Amino acid sequence: MAISFDDAAHPGLSGLDSDDDMLSDINTTPLVDVMLVLLIIFLITIPVVNAAVAVKLPRESNQLRQAQPETVIVSVDANGAAYWFDVKLGSDDLLQQRLAKIAGQSPQPEVHIRADARSNFEAVAKVVLACQIAGIARVGFLTEPPATP
Repeated sequence: MAISFDDAAHPGLSGLDSDDDMLSDINTTPLVDVMLVLLIIFLITIPVVNAAVAVKLPRESNQLRQAQPETVIVSVDANGAAYWFDVKLGSDDLLQQRLAKIAGQSPQPEVHIRADARSNFEAVAKVVLACQIAGIARVGFLTEPPATP
């Protein structure tokens, strides 16, 4: 859609042959000016926002106020036998009873499972299941660090 002008009515447009001769670029100078003004405004207002009322805060040394719970170590040997620290447990029920007893303590101790690499996975799974049934929240596995060459 082009608009045709009468050359007699508009003598200043008589030199233009078509719409292609008109300037069709967007003038970005006002856009750059606005962006620079906004940048300056933000740079000025940011320190004002971060500045707070000068207050001298009290100083107190950090002290541990809560006793750390004892970590319980349950070991599983290569034959699948479970140990409470170094005492061999005769049955799965005894393990369940001891775990239920420590689950009621506050704060609740962690249970670390030391399983022999040659042990059957079923024996380790029984210990994990007993921890879950007892309601132990934190269960971890102890491993050996890899040998350095």
